[in-house]
Amino acid sequence: MFNLFKKKEPPLPPEERLADYLKKRDYIGLARAYYDLGKAAMESGDQGKAMLWLSRADTIYSARDDIYEAMGDKLTDDCSDRIGALEEADLLSNQIVEQIEEKTEELGDAQVRVWSLLTLARLAPVGEKLAALPGCGVLGTLGQCLDLVVKSFQESITQAEFNLLKTVCGDLYALSDAEEFFAGGEAPCAAGAPLQVFDLNAMTTLLGIEGLLDGQLRCLAGEPVMDDGGLIPCALMTDYWTRTVGGSLRDIPQVKAELDRIWSDLEFVRSGPTWTAVAQRIEGYKALDIFSA
Repeated sequence: MFNLFKKKEPPLPPEERLADYLKKRDYIGLARAYYDLGKAAMESGDQGKAMLWLSRADTIYSARDDIYEAMGDKLTDDCSDRIGALEEADLLSNQIVEQIEEKTEELGDAQVRVWSLLTLARLAPVGEKLAALPGCGVLGTLGQCLDLVVKSFQESITQAEFNLLKTVCGDLYALSDAEEFFAGGEAPCAAGAPLQVFDLNAMTTLLGIEGLLDGQLRCLAGEPVMDDGGLIPCALMTDYWTRTVGGSLRDIPQVKAELDRIWSDLEFVRSGPTWTAVAQRIEGYKALDIFSA
């Protein structure tokens, strides 16, 4: 006999909901869960977590038409409106972008590119950590691409080297919309909590790297392209720290250290360094773990 008084199962906690949707490869459910988390965080006043979760929802439903249509215009419009409001919030990710944009106006395009390359040098080891995960092999090429861009400033690169950079650009762009990105795995991290591929969602890191490489290729082909400095703050890894620590990111030692490196790099670029000095600084950064205390 059907039991009218059977107790309903309690809803899963948010973290378990995410894990359940990932296990089932239910990306519509995953996007909705991130949206729900972001909406709740925003309404409770946690703007950092709100931006984290809502941006993840936006990335997932923007990646595939079937997910977008299943989400519905009402939800996607609300998510976009909330992200737009949070872009005006008192968040480190907003403040640092504004500060860097202001400083890049004082620099020549080549100087901005070198400033961006120094950030890419610190992201190369992060890419190596994540490259072993399914579909993420392209992230293991960041160090090689970095070296080729530096070389291209000083001498001609071969057609094969040019083609390699072009292929990596395409692969990075494709990864930014792939399930291996928004539903990918985790890698060990010196900070304790595992590093997720999706942590690169912050400040659209993959597209920032792709933009730097593509811009250099365009310059080599004789097309003038201005670097907007979008990659420069990406090694702050704000999504990782917001997801695993929360609170004021400026209080986290690793974030403080990265902020110091950003402004130290600016002074270094302003000093008119030789390419030998640039190469030495890059090699030091490629050996650095930005997650170590």
